[in-house]
Amino acid sequence: MQRRFSWWITGEQDTQQATRMINMTGTNNAETILIVDDDREIAAAIEIYLAGEGYRVLIAHNGMDALDILSRKPDVSLIIMDVMMPLMDGMRATMKIREERNIPIIMLSAKSEDYDKVAGLSIGADDYVTKPFNPLELIARVKSHLRRYKSLGGMSGMMQGEGVYSAGGLVVDDGNKTVLLDGDVVNVTPIEFGILCFLTQNAGRVFSIGQIYEAVWREPAYSPENTVAVHIRRIREKIEIDPGNPRYLKVVWGIGYKIEKF
Repeated sequence: MQRRFSWWITGEQDTQQATRMINMTGTNNAETILIVDDDREIAAAIEIYLAGEGYRVLIAHNGMDALDILSRKPDVSLIIMDVMMPLMDGMRATMKIREERNIPIIMLSAKSEDYDKVAGLSIGADDYVTKPFNPLELIARVKSHLRRYKSLGGMSGMMQGEGVYSAGGLVVDDGNKTVLLDGDVVNVTPIEFGILCFLTQNAGRVFSIGQIYEAVWREPAYSPENTVAVHIRRIREKIEIDPGNPRYLKVVWGIGYKIEKF
């Protein structure tokens, strides 16, 4: 099995070390992560690394099984979703999940073109990792998204910030982690909420894509243009009557984005 993994795991010693870590790291109060991949060996290998970090792990081998698990396991905190799978692929499964859940979704795919990444982010994924990948990088991304999910109020019982920020009919409540538009609740993902909260708190001020990324993702920005642009587009689709002619979330060409100050 280790020969099969050689194309994405850095060496046999890493796999053996991760296996030993499972017995050394407790799973009490750990987040639950759902792996969705039809390649059972790859799913099992990812499980080794996640379990070694103390996470509880569930595995599904197609999108339909993933939806079934999510209906029975409301405590899932993050999903690692392969794209190409039988019965229901990762794209369709992600769209279904986004109808009810806002938990982080990291997509895995052998497709590395920008179009494929944008497509995955456009339908609601939070991140996109191309195969082959370094499993340690994947774990780092998992930890980063879970930290962000907690800090942006995606999970109950977490610390919440204070402050209500508004711009016209747009109201962002950082304490309750809610977005209202003309009194109606707008369903957003944690990343979308983070962008809206950051920009509305600083209404009228223009921020570059790099500044937005570092403020919301809380990590250095390396070529964040596509990632931020896709989330901006999704936010506009939710808060603007005419996304092509936005009232609230505006671009300042050559500089960045801002929430209009009313």
